Amino acid sequence: MTDEAPLHDRLLRANLERVFNERDAARRADAMAELYVAEPVMYEPDKVVAGREAIAAVAGALLEGFGPGFRFTPEKGPALGHHGMAVLRWHAGPEGSPAAISGADLAEIADGRIARLWVLLDPQWG
Repeated sequence: MTDEAPLHDRLLRANLERVFNERDAARRADAMAELYVAEPVMYEPDKVVAGREAIAAVAGALLEGFGPGFRFTPEKGPALGHHGMAVLRWHAGPEGSPAAISGADLAEIADGRIARLWVLLDPQWG
């Protein structure tokens, strides 16, 4: 038995940290290339976003719009998943303040990368 986290947990946590918390566009693009398939799709409550560049642009716009102290933080405990599907709960807001929003990312994983990502917002935010 190994202490290393399962792939789905590592992927979803890396997605929060290296894509949705990354303010440098070049580093975000590098992370997208590593973590996502060539043609990923992200489903948000109000739109569908296709392609690495478009998903990276959404992440950058969120960070810019919410300000410099805004961060996505995974909830305690590992992502849950098996057979190519995984979910990770998170909350987000200014560091040191109560959450401004919370929800979960549900991912379809193919060939060790995120193929499709559904952003699910808790009812009070959605």
